[in-house]
Amino acid sequence: MRHVSKRTWIIVGVVVAVPVLAIGWWLGSPLFLDTEVNEEFPMSANAIIPDDMTQGEVETEMDDAAESDTSASDEMPDSGNAASILSGQFEDFDNFHQGSGTATIYELEDGSKILRFEDFEVTNGPDLHVLLVPNSDPANRDDITGYLDLGSLKGNIGDQNYDLPADFDTSQYASVAIYCQPFHVIFSVASLG
Repeated sequence: MRHVSKRTWIIVGVVVAVPVLAIGWWLGSPLFLDTEVNEEFPMSANAIIPDDMTQGEVETEMDDAAESDTSASDEMPDSGNAASILSGQFEDFDNFHQGSGTATIYELEDGSKILRFEDFEVTNGPDLHVLLVPNSDPANRDDITGYLDLGSLKGNIGDQNYDLPADFDTSQYASVAIYCQPFHVIFSVASLG
């Protein structure tokens, strides 16, 4: 039987340890790190953007105009001609997976719809997604069948907007779920009504 050198064992150990540590960091680091997002309500969603300006510049000008208007309301968000269609409060899913804040579906003046989170906070985790779910109170991954995936959660803290498809039918969905794709775990749910 051939003797394996100490150097070979070290090389094998490093080759195995590096991917294990990388995967461990990817899975575990979100539990210790927060990602904060603070998006404004899309005031310029219905605005005509001049050729010499970007949407960000239009947003800034609209914000400045709103701040200089002494009769402006202090209500949040400043949704202009947007209409709130459905809304709900995020709730803790269990003792470890916790969430709070408001989820609201707005219809904008041009007929498009967005999902907006306000005062939002959820326990962070790996590869969290925003799902619209037909079930109003999903308890596990079997209860989210027929969902609409709006993509990755932008941040586990803060106000944020998610565009909804042009053919979005509000009658098909009863809740918003923050869902961990790798482990198939619900982190928080907001029932819409």
